[in-house]
Amino acid sequence: MSKQWFVIHTYSGFERKVKLSIEEQFDRSNFKENFGEVVIPTEDVVEIRKGKKKVSSRKFFPGYILINVEMNQDIWYMIKNTAKVTGFLGSGGEPVPLSEEEVKAIMAQIEGESARPKPKFSFEKGENIRVIEGPFLNFNGAVEDVNHDRGKVRVMISIFGRATPVELEFPQIERV
Repeated sequence: MSKQWFVIHTYSGFERKVKLSIEEQFDRSNFKENFGEVVIPTEDVVEIRKGKKKVSSRKFFPGYILINVEMNQDIWYMIKNTAKVTGFLGSGGEPVPLSEEEVKAIMAQIEGESARPKPKFSFEKGENIRVIEGPFLNFNGAVEDVNHDRGKVRVMISIFGRATPVELEFPQIERV
């Protein structure tokens, strides 16, 4: 039997503690060779705080962690009885491994986002915004177009009484 990926359900906010606890348990157990790794699926997000761009990490499956392990009854019992673990994702109490496609998609999301952080907030066409950074600081406007892939918006800003289209990045604006 080879190692497979399983999803462990934890108390939200305790993912890191559960990860460390499971790693310590495997270090002390006879199952070291059955253990692969524990992953908390996170992505980088950008936000503006006090006028500065800040990149922070955000869990995209809060309350869940992934484990790569060669599962057996003893390992299942050890993980299930770890503090702050509520169980495995699966039916009837039996852990169901993730498919190869699911694992690839999750890992691509984890690794791909580190290259270009996502904005923490998203905007919709027609929303009223205020510019919080750049040459148009404190100007108000309405979102005309949103490009989620590039993290940019086209905003109509009133400059000298005339509506002017301006392209801005998500972190440069906030909702009014």
